Amino acid sequence: KTLFRFGFFQVRSFPAEERQDVCSFPLLPCHLDETPLIYGDIAPSKSRNAVPCTATGCKWPKSGDYVYIPVYISSSYTERNIIIRGLVSFHSSTCIRFVWRTSHVDYLYFYSGTGCWSYLGRQGGLQAVSLRNNGCLYHSTVQHEVSHALGFHHEQVRSDRDSYVQVLPQNIIPGYEHNFEKIQTNNLGTPYDFNSVMHYTKYAFSKNGQPTLLSKANPSLDFGRATSMSANDIARINKLYGCSE
Repeated sequence: KTLFRFGFFQVRSFPAEERQDVCSFPLLPCHLDETPLIYGDIAPSKSRNAVPCTATGCKWPKSGDYVYIPVYISSSYTERNIIIRGLVSFHSSTCIRFVWRTSHVDYLYFYSGTGCWSYLGRQGGLQAVSLRNNGCLYHSTVQHEVSHALGFHHEQVRSDRDSYVQVLPQNIIPGYEHNFEKIQTNNLGTPYDFNSVMHYTKYAFSKNGQPTLLSKANPSLDFGRATSMSANDIARINKLYGCSE
């Protein structure tokens, strides 16, 4: 049964929230075996030697019209409904359906680890998603980390980003430059989106309070503070997984 059918969509309403920047809390989280992360909040692949998934592979299997993804949410959460609300938000606009894990071998395991992070795409077996109780329980952060698990990278590293953003390496914390490396992504025919829930803020990993990213068309533009998935985020999921429009 899906989370929606279990009735967990009847959660309390939430006030307007400020986007928690996943690349600023904390700076260097770790996953279950204490291996440092790559690309800010992405754990190294267990089977791909840390080569990033680029939205052309790493997909969860489709069964009929839907992609069923088993989940287990740690009982240690005090605000479990925030995670459930984030998961169910995919149901209304995509063919992704999250179901409770029973005997499933491959599943997402949500727990309060040392920060906000996820693997990129399906890994197989228990696949951890860390959403720390103190700092990561925001609707947008749940959507962001789950989108990583579906196979999507950060918006500002996509293959065509140089036409839209300028990276300012002189303002980046030393040792964190790799978070801004361009990736050969499959953009699925969708435009660059400053409103994407996957976009960093313009001050991500700044060492001096100055921007590390600027819009080329409008340097004063603020971005990376989406509180929910954009239309382009949703379109990419539907295109990658072959969802019916």
